[in-house]
Amino acid sequence: MLKERAFLVSVEVRHEPGLFTPKDSLLELERLAETAGLVVIGQVSQRLNKPDATTLIGSGKVAELKELVEEQHADLVIFDEELSPRHQRELETVLGEGVRLLDRTALILDIFAQHARTSEGALQVELAQLEYRLPRLTRQWTHLARQAGGGGGRAGGVGGVGLRGPGETQLEEKVRAHRARHRVQRKRTGTPVVALVGYTNAGKSTLLRALTSADVYIADQLFATLDPTTRQINLPDGQAALITDTVGFIQKLPTALVAAFRATLEEIAEADLLLHVVDSTHPNACEQAEAVEQTLGDLHMDNVQTVTVLNKIDGVVAPKVLADLRAVYPESVMISALTHAGLDALLSQIQSSLNSNMTDVELLLPHTAGQLLSAFHQHGRVRSVKHLAKGVRVSGQLPLERLADFAEYFVKPAPVGRAPVTPEDE
Repeated sequence: MLKERAFLVSVEVRHEPGLFTPKDSLLELERLAETAGLVVIGQVSQRLNKPDATTLIGSGKVAELKELVEEQHADLVIFDEELSPRHQRELETVLGEGVRLLDRTALILDIFAQHARTSEGALQVELAQLEYRLPRLTRQWTHLARQAGGGGGRAGGVGGVGLRGPGETQLEEKVRAHRARHRVQRKRTGTPVVALVGYTNAGKSTLLRALTSADVYIADQLFATLDPTTRQINLPDGQAALITDTVGFIQKLPTALVAAFRATLEEIAEADLLLHVVDSTHPNACEQAEAVEQTLGDLHMDNVQTVTVLNKIDGVVAPKVLADLRAVYPESVMISALTHAGLDALLSQIQSSLNSNMTDVELLLPHTAGQLLSAFHQHGRVRSVKHLAKGVRVSGQLPLERLADFAEYFVKPAPVGRAPVTPEDE
């Protein structure tokens, strides 16, 4: 089967620098196209003072692009920026019906659709596609809103209320409910959760397999895995933890679109610890790491304790590369998920980080304090629960900031120096 022929377009707006140089960003777009099963036959760049309101790149460049596409018999054109509905409509008109038009976001969604291996992953992709297509569809069918009596939604181009169909809502609820059931069970057992985050192809899945011997799909391509995968690991002190591999991040992906992957994002938000995996061999390692940090910040998920993991050290030829990365990330752990180098140090760091904000406690809660018991399960780690005549004896660990909520129920003196009541348990 012949592969479709893709022509790439890079756009640089002066005074609006991105994390990557235009050249590096275009190289990444080429890799994305190859991952999607396309063959790249050419590319063109345009530098602008400001984007053209009609075609993004201006009429002269559009005419040049049309000529190049026709000369090289391209099947589709891919822009390294997200195209507005107007840009897309005008460009499609100029390029003609025989040439498909994609932007970076649509290309990534196509890759997501190819790599969703479970029903949950497929639902997340479908939700993301709805989020992406909605503004493009509603602006093409504004007459529908008039026929329905106007309203205040985006379909009519008026107001700021988003239009969310029943199908989208059901998809979202189905995915969230599925993940929520798993999280409730984890909280009941008191098992800490570690989430792997990082730029796409940083080696997260390889690390998951190295730590757990899990049978997970691994490939040297962008977005090789999409579905969250959770496995158990044992830490040096014998403590068990759950580690979850999440979808990789990438630059220039709109925050609203990332947010459509709520199952992955909720795994991150609910985690006790994040392992930020960085590809040490990549020439844009720092920029990739910054893109991940920016995305987590945009999604208000940058408050989870994080350990930076410099991966693929076996592939670094120049020692200065690692020295420079270590200077930027002095608290990082250097590993090779492929050769297992540094994994013992990483496990020790995971254990230390999980325990850094926790302290051992033993409580005797009244039978009427069901809410406190639930709060212990939610925020702490429960080792044992015994139902006694005078109350419920609970032992485990609590975060330091939660100790005050349980102060009067400590069986032993509070670790923060309080002198709580010491009830009898017999």
